[in-house]
Amino acid sequence: MNILVTGCNGQLGNEIQLLEKNYGQHKFFNTDVAELDITNQLAVADFVGRHEIDGIINCAAYTAVDKAEDNKELCTTLNTVAPAYLAAAVEKRGGWIVQISTDYVFNGKAHKPYVESDTPSPDSVYGSTKLAGELGVQKFCKRAMIIRTAWLYSTFGNNFVKTMIRLGKEKAELGVIFDQVGTPTYAADLAQAIMTAVEKGIKPGVFHFSNEGVISWYDFTKAIHRIAGITTCHVSPLHTSEYPTAANRPPYSVLDKTKIKETYGIEIPYWEESLRKCVERLKD
Repeated sequence: MNILVTGCNGQLGNEIQLLEKNYGQHKFFNTDVAELDITNQLAVADFVGRHEIDGIINCAAYTAVDKAEDNKELCTTLNTVAPAYLAAAVEKRGGWIVQISTDYVFNGKAHKPYVESDTPSPDSVYGSTKLAGELGVQKFCKRAMIIRTAWLYSTFGNNFVKTMIRLGKEKAELGVIFDQVGTPTYAADLAQAIMTAVEKGIKPGVFHFSNEGVISWYDFTKAIHRIAGITTCHVSPLHTSEYPTAANRPPYSVLDKTKIKETYGIEIPYWEESLRKCVERLKD
């Protein structure tokens, strides 16, 4: 297959590129904005047609959650409009699209893990535009697979794990929110799940993927410091109200992964196991 990967310079895009050597039977077209402007409908249609693209893995997104509150137009263009362009273009070739979505499509007021059939109710511009993106790709491509994920981190780009390691080394004290719980997701694990789906055959519909387990941001920070060998920084728990942000965050964003595990026969690692792998890679 000829596979287009968008947002290749991001966390997930980089992790997918590391796996591509294991799938030499396919030809990958790794693009970011310099190679393909996905907000340009004509450019997308031309690229997909010219390179005879059979499938798209859309890793591109506007992910600055707080800035999105003041940049709704740009956020909508990248998270809602562009995915629809990609879906429509690949549909013309009878192809498929994997659209990456988010736990932010839910308001986080549940008390048990979210399943795919739960009714979304986003509480931020970011969440709203990502939900609209889900609906758009499903409208324009019959073979659209949506994967919602949460708390993504990697050795690439800026993310919570790298920030907490840096701050842990720089500061003697740190306050981290304890009343928001979810599951961290190592982008390398998500990338592998996507490639497994590509190999076994894309199934249309919504799927959830994160690592296994449940933890707060505070406990996650303590684990990051412990595994990274940081002992000089005292971490204190904060209430969400003590750390106001422009966008509302879901207080509970645990995703149920049963559907993707049963559909593709995959085992998902426990969050701490994957965190250790990431920290080791960062050390290297």
